[in-house]
Amino acid sequence: MKTVSGIPVFNGDAISNAHGVVIGKVFVQESERLGVAERTIPQDKIEDEIKRYRIAVNDARAEIESNRDTTSESLGQNLADIFEAQILILQDPRLLRETENLIRDKTLAAESAVAITHNAQIEIFRKLNNSYIAEKINDIRDIEKRVLRRLLGTRSESLRKLTEPVILLASNLTPSETANLDRNYIKAIVTESGGLGGHTAILAAALEIPCVVGCGNFLDNVKNEDTVIVDAISGLIILNPDEITIQKYQKIIKSGATRIENLDEWQNLEAITLDGTKIDIFANIEFPQETSNALQRGAEGIGLFRTEFLYLTQESDPTENEHFESYKRVAEAMQGKPVVIRTFDFGDDKESDRHSGNVNERNPALGLRGVRLALKRWQLFRTQIRAILRASIYGNIQIMFPLVSTVKEFRQARYSAVKEFMDELEHDEIPYNKKIKIGMMVEVPAAVVMLDHFAEISDFFSIGTNDLTQYVMASDRGNRNVSHLFSSSDPAVLRMIHAAVNIANQTQKPISLCGQLGGDPMKLAILLGIGLKSISCTPSSIPRIKQICRRINIDDCKRIAEKVLQFSNAADVQDYTIREMIKLIPDLMAKVI
Repeated sequence: MKTVSGIPVFNGDAISNAHGVVIGKVFVQESERLGVAERTIPQDKIEDEIKRYRIAVNDARAEIESNRDTTSESLGQNLADIFEAQILILQDPRLLRETENLIRDKTLAAESAVAITHNAQIEIFRKLNNSYIAEKINDIRDIEKRVLRRLLGTRSESLRKLTEPVILLASNLTPSETANLDRNYIKAIVTESGGLGGHTAILAAALEIPCVVGCGNFLDNVKNEDTVIVDAISGLIILNPDEITIQKYQKIIKSGATRIENLDEWQNLEAITLDGTKIDIFANIEFPQETSNALQRGAEGIGLFRTEFLYLTQESDPTENEHFESYKRVAEAMQGKPVVIRTFDFGDDKESDRHSGNVNERNPALGLRGVRLALKRWQLFRTQIRAILRASIYGNIQIMFPLVSTVKEFRQARYSAVKEFMDELEHDEIPYNKKIKIGMMVEVPAAVVMLDHFAEISDFFSIGTNDLTQYVMASDRGNRNVSHLFSSSDPAVLRMIHAAVNIANQTQKPISLCGQLGGDPMKLAILLGIGLKSISCTPSSIPRIKQICRRINIDDCKRIAEKVLQFSNAADVQDYTIREMIKLIPDLMAKVI
């Protein structure tokens, strides 16, 4: 038995196993390297060879367009734009010209010329060594395979021959390979490379397939038909587990199925505690098409609409109208319920380099991201804010700035940037909500310390526990070497949240929490106990959070919160909270734990 850790990519919104834990047989996707030996052709065959190459390119384009159209229908246009980017690469005039020149000048066969030009381009990108370029290399390799298959008369059949469900293990997956996976047979995905902002992660989340990426080199220790456990919540991969471990995870899977069975009755009820305290429950979404699921699960609004998908799924930056159509779609679907749109935040786990302009940023988590980047990239910011303002007349839209560290930053964003863009719309007689609410994420310790000053200029706050934990604990959540330090249950993090809630309540400013901690049923009592009355979580978590709210009272929550704030480590918080929740609602906790 061997355990490998990686970066979890989990969207439990429509997965039958809400825990994201899967046990199954391995299918190893061999790295398909189409062997191409250097081959020359007779001089009088050059034009025929160029024609053969052009036909292969056109056929490859037709296949990419088919993938694009299928993805657009099933997952939405924004994810389909991944394939639009591939079309641009495929038809790059320089790449086409260099390939044809090799055929003419060196009398190379088309497949030999394709291999040389694509490999040369990949080597150039490799020297740049950053996450965004890594995905471009993946795109180029995908395109190369498509063209070479047509020239060589081969097809990739391995994944098409599956006859039973498997867990797919691969070095990496190209966008086309991921988009074409049959969800009837692929129970989970594990890759050696990749990150949360990569195409594999984005598409896997949209396809609702549990996925763990960035596990490092491990495929040499695995073969087809091996048994593997994938925990897409914690990012753990257990290769060839023993019987005791299998039984342990089978219980987890069974409890996950059980806890989903009777949740439908709770999703349309209000989250009101036993002593009559109303808790507002909102949804976090990544893509516009998730809105329907949020409503179905009983969301009272969208507490966090992440907008990076617009940038990460296409080669060029989205236009104002592309922004506008996405925001309008969500606002109309929510029918007057709040929609909090977070402006772009290309953090350490997202492809930020082409936007920051600094491919060599050594510590992106502490670098140019969030509102800092927005204020530096004025035109990028202008495009998004104008679109949000235009969409604001179609629903209850609110603007939220991420990673705000200083009062000066917030003032610049709100009173310089947004005011200027409002004036532009006024001048052009374009309607917008002139009373739109503007707030900020609380995810930097400096923001917590200065929150009383922010309360004077911000309409609302939302605590982002993922980044707040990262900065409080000085622990990169994507770094396996320090992941043991990353815990939102740590008393230091909980004290930060407590302080923020206290200041917001004292200044009578609305405050919510939208990080992963908000969807943890075992920590709900702590959050309510420190004074939170608004939580935003993944749609799949909403029914359970509502159910627990309706089974506890605030006095018990305060007692639990007061106790855990005195602890010195996360393990004690975890143990104490579990014991207390079992005492309060034993029947329900038996289904959660």
